[in-house]
Amino acid sequence: MRKEIKNMTFDAERSLYNLTGADVTDCIFGGPADGESVLKECRDVNISGCSFALRYPLWHAQRFSLSDSYLDSKTRAPIWYASDGKLSGCTIDGIKTLRECKNIEIDRCSVRSPEFGWRCSDIRITSSVIESEYFMFESKNIDISRLRMSGKYSFQYVEGMCVDDSYFDTKDAFWHSENVTVKNSVLKGEYLGWYSDGLTLINCRISGTQPLCYCKNLRLINCTMQGCDFAFEYSDVEADIRGHIDSVKNPASGRINADSAGEIILKDAVTECLAEINIPSVTGGMG
Repeated sequence: MRKEIKNMTFDAERSLYNLTGADVTDCIFGGPADGESVLKECRDVNISGCSFALRYPLWHAQRFSLSDSYLDSKTRAPIWYASDGKLSGCTIDGIKTLRECKNIEIDRCSVRSPEFGWRCSDIRITSSVIESEYFMFESKNIDISRLRMSGKYSFQYVEGMCVDDSYFDTKDAFWHSENVTVKNSVLKGEYLGWYSDGLTLINCRISGTQPLCYCKNLRLINCTMQGCDFAFEYSDVEADIRGHIDSVKNPASGRINADSAGEIILKDAVTECLAEINIPSVTGGMG
């Protein structure tokens, strides 16, 4: 029989340690004792309508759900080494929210958390808003849809990710990423995708200086580029661009199609650059 814990306050260290087979509803995790790890090692636990103001509450949790709850800025590193969980309808302000977690779903959440999602795997994010620096660092097998994300240095060293219908305002995104596909999305920021391998962008709106340099196996399909100068430097690229590119510089190989460019720069390269560039209108010339 499942345990029911409702309308209670817990602030002691490991208050509900190793809780198993329970529903925790409308509880407060905070108080003068300021205890850590209140739900550490919990199993098969559903948590809803709760508020958290204590550090490390859900470390090593397994088969858990956290819904319609608030984790304030005192809730440092709330979910680490956890697996098989779902976060839905939550507001999270704790730093370093996910770390080395596996098989976690995030739905309809609002998150402000620096260093969110490091070294995680099998992560699904839908219909959420997230603000984070170093978002999803070194994570793999990620599925994202309808995410609005802002911050810096996102998706560095990620492997195996699919993104659809999302908006990213973030610099240095996808650096050193492998096998990432982004569809029907807005990518806004500086130095997009440097050193990536297998990055594919489909029906995307791209903006920001010096995008997509030093890439391998780069593909752009039916994308637009605004404010994009010095694009594709030393990249292996197949690109079909609708409209204008500010400038293209020394692409290494492949093919680039666009309607127009401000400038095509083919000089001072440190390696041989043999890409085919099919841009009929170049206002600033080639050189």
